[in-house]
Amino acid sequence: MHASERFSDRVEDYAKYRPGYPEGLFDLLGRECGLGEGCAVADLGSGTGIFAKALLARGATVFAVEPNGPMRGAAERELSGDERFHSVAATAESTGLADASVGLVTCAQSFHWFDKAAAKSEFRRVLRPGGWAALVWNERLDDASPLMVAYERALWDHCPDYADADHRNTVEDELREFFAPVPMQTASFPNEQRLDLTGLVGRSLSSSYAPKRGTKEHAPYLEKLRELFEEHNHGGTVTFAYETKAYSAPLAP
Repeated sequence: MHASERFSDRVEDYAKYRPGYPEGLFDLLGRECGLGEGCAVADLGSGTGIFAKALLARGATVFAVEPNGPMRGAAERELSGDERFHSVAATAESTGLADASVGLVTCAQSFHWFDKAAAKSEFRRVLRPGGWAALVWNERLDDASPLMVAYERALWDHCPDYADADHRNTVEDELREFFAPVPMQTASFPNEQRLDLTGLVGRSLSSSYAPKRGTKEHAPYLEKLRELFEEHNHGGTVTFAYETKAYSAPLAP
């Protein structure tokens, strides 16, 4: 399956149950990368608009570039009432944006799907002089608690595509090479998500590698999630622990 199609049947779960991003991250983007009132941002692989919504809250004009129609539609339903939001049906490698039209390029939970060489060329084309690129991921902390350890084990046991789709396959050396010859800046922030049973199931099924409804793996996987919830919930919720990581550098020529 092409990367742009992997989430077509997961849009509702993705929009409702994926975690947000900590305020400290956006403070950093403001201090270092120019995010703020009047800043034009190309948010590439923008999905259902989770990151774009936060950029709008910081006063940016956002060009949300997303090739997947159902994902893009969810963002449009959520954000089209803001005149600073512009939905773009395109890819990160060929955005259709004008030369030197944005001051910041962001990629949240998306860069690992891109053709890196083509994306770098496109980033440099659309960025204004002095413009920055920021690559962001929420990374699950697999050893943060007994729940997180058990959840990671469940993914390996029940999700055949997990090893290939995990964004952590994109390692920091590759990111440094992407930004080279400019030194890459790194930052991390604690993040967490409290989930009831419905939220835990929805959060898990929002992942591209989770067994789809109708497959033989789906029912056993749901049963495993219920077992994990029963064992680890406190007062009706479980806590997913994340570290939000950001990698950034000025990329404009």
